[in-house]
Formats: sequence, C-alpha cells, structure tokens
Amino acid sequence: MSTVDGTSLRDRLVTAGVELLEEEGLAELSLRAITRRTGVSHGAPRRYFPTHNALLAAIAATGLTDLASALSSPIGSTPETQLIDLGRRYLQFAQDRPAMFQLIFRHDLLEGAGGNLRETSLPLLATITALIAESGAADPQVRTIALWTNLHGLATLTITNALALLDTDPATLIPGIIRTHLG
Repeated sequence: MSTVDGTSLRDRLVTAGVELLEEEGLAELSLRAITRRTGVSHGAPRRYFPTHNALLAAIAATGLTDLASALSSPIGSTPETQLIDLGRRYLQFAQDRPAMFQLIFRHDLLEGAGGNLRETSLPLLATITALIAESGAADPQVRTIALWTNLHGLATLTITNALALLDTDPATLIPGIIRTHLG
C-alpha cells in the first residue's frame, strides 16, 4: 500500500474528496479533481475503489461517522429534551456541512457502492426510537421515521435557503416538531 507520511493512498483519496466536497460541493466532486488534489494518476484510485461511487461512499462514510459523533450523548433530563438536543445537533451539522449532509443521503449514488453506511446510520435511528419509546409514545418505530423525515426536511429546507422567507431561526421550530411527534 503506497503511503506518504504514513498515510495510505486510499486515505489520502478520501481526505481529498472530503476537502473538495466541503470547499466546492457535490457537483464538483469528480474523480479527476480528487486525483489532481492527491497528485496521483486518474487510474490510481481503481486499486481501492472500483467505481467513482465507491469513492463517494467512502467519503460519505467519513461524514456519517462525523454525524454520529455529533449526535452522540444527547443532553437533557427527559427523552423529549434529549430529542430536542439531537434535532438541534442534526440541523447544526446540516448547516455547518451542507455538501456532506447532502452526500450522506444520496442513496441513489451510494446504494451498493460500499462503505457500510447502514452500520453507522441504523444505530442513530435506534437511539431516536429508544428515546421515543422511553417517552411512552405509541408506535416508536413509526414515530421515529416521521420525526426523522420532519427533521431532515427542516434541515434540507434550511440549507437550500427555502426557509429564508420565514424570517425565523429554524432551530426554534425543533421543540414543536419533537412535541408533535411524541403525541
């Protein structure tokens, strides 16, 4: 495995991809741009990533791990306050890293491309489900999906400036969203 300063080429490609994604956005995240930044030939990534989508999945896996870290150990004394904290962190991640947030959820690009993304995302949903169940709300799994889609929609509308017309901080909407889904 080729290394520079102890970093494998695979890791350098993923790091370059993360940097480009954060700086330029998903539309500019081409294999050529990544290899140019890494200083390797256009064919070099094939040793580690059979397709461009496999490289995108590895980049997304990095972001999903960061999201899981951002959502770990929710703060609050009740399931409701912990869910509000999770919701705010989820929104903040989307606002801080909009391109990564968008890539993480591009299942049309990432499905079957590797990266074991579900291994990281399923525990996040399990945490939400457990908090909803602890709150005493009925149908925790159904409420988890409804809550997640609501929070994801809020985050997506926020990072695409669709909510700019409302002249309100989207984070202030989260407590009401949580209460709605807890019944």
